Formats: sequence, structure tokens, C-alpha cells
Amino acid sequence: MIVQIYEVRSAAEAAALAACGVEHIGVLVGDGAFPREIAPAAARRIFAACLPATVCVALSLSDEAAAIDRVIAETQPDIIHLGAAPELFSPAATATVKTRHRGVRVMRSVPVVDQASVAIARAYEGIADFLLLDSHVPGDRQVGALGRTHDWTISRRIVDRVRLPVILAGGLGPDNVAAAIAAVGPAGVDSKTRTDAGGGGSKDLDAVRAFVAAAKATPA
Repeated sequence: MIVQIYEVRSAAEAAALAACGVEHIGVLVGDGAFPREIAPAAARRIFAACLPATVCVALSLSDEAAAIDRVIAETQPDIIHLGAAPELFSPAATATVKTRHRGVRVMRSVPVVDQASVAIARAYEGIADFLLLDSHVPGDRQVGALGRTHDWTISRRIVDRVRLPVILAGGLGPDNVAAAIAAVGPAGVDSKTRTDAGGGGSKDLDAVRAFVAAAKATPA
């Protein structure tokens, strides 16, 4: 079970999360168009300090190809996570990112709203390397960042029908991740809001440890 944690804000925090058993270190990268974005140069320093076994994930919420290219070029991640709403950044645009940056894997956020979400997910087969299933409010520019769960039965249909590894996100924490895994059967799980400390400027390492332990103990 892959465990992915957002939003990492320093090299020291990345090292602490890896010591907790987190495989995917996620950093929100950008020029400040969205709240809490870290500049590419700062994200690169976080990634450079990570151990070789750690998978470095750069999340871009932009729907502009040039901005995404800059994030990849300046942070050199293992995975570029594309989080713009699907109506703003199409499968064809995602395929172009994949073609231009062949050494980087692509994770695409899919909004889980209704049955149409299954078709959206299937459109990325043969393009993305991972799908991240997250909660969404129609009309938002980005997928996720809500801190709440969605309909896991729809996520399960995506897992069953799409030939891509799925990471489940959306309001997951230590107390519900086991139930989420049992319901959806994902390849991995993601947590941001419910493993944050206080005001969200850092991670609660005790919550992260509990999240990792629960995730790893639950068969998919």
C-alpha cells in the first residue's frame, strides 16, 4: 500500500515523513496563484534532500502547459501530479506533458462526483501512470483540497474498471483509512488535511504514523 502525504514544506519534514514510512512525498508547487504553493526552487531543495527510495511528487494546480513545464524543469520530480479540474486540462493536454517529459511519471487527479467520474478516469488510460481520486466541488479550478470524503462506491467502480494504479484521497485520516481501503481497494492512499498540525503549516507526525500504520495493516 503506497502512502502519499501532502503538503510537505521543508527538507526536514520530508525526512521525518520518510522515517514514518511515507513513500510519496508531495509538495504543492507554483507561483502563488493558489494558497500555500511553494516556489519551484524551494520544492527542488526539498526533493534534493530526499533519500533515493523516496518518491518525490510535485503537484501543479495550473491549467497552463508552460507553468507545468516550469514546475517539472525546476523541481525535477519523480512524478508530476496534475490537479487542475478536468474541463480545464484535458487528456490530450496530459498526454502532451507525458510526451515532453518522458522521464517523469504522471499522476492525474480525477474528481469523484457522480457516475460521469468513471468515464473521466477511463479517458486517462494509456496516458497517466497513476490516478488520484479526490473530492470535488463542480466549478472549482482544482480537484481536492476540501478535507472531506466522497462516495467510495464510485471510487471502487473506477478501481475495478480502469487499468491504472489508483491513489485514494479526500478527507482520509488515521480513523477512516482502513475503511476506505476495504471499500475501494486502491493501490495507495493520500492524506493532507487530516494529518496537518494546528493551522496546517506543518504535519502532525503522530497522526502520520497512525495513518501509515492503519494503511499498511489493511489488505486492499
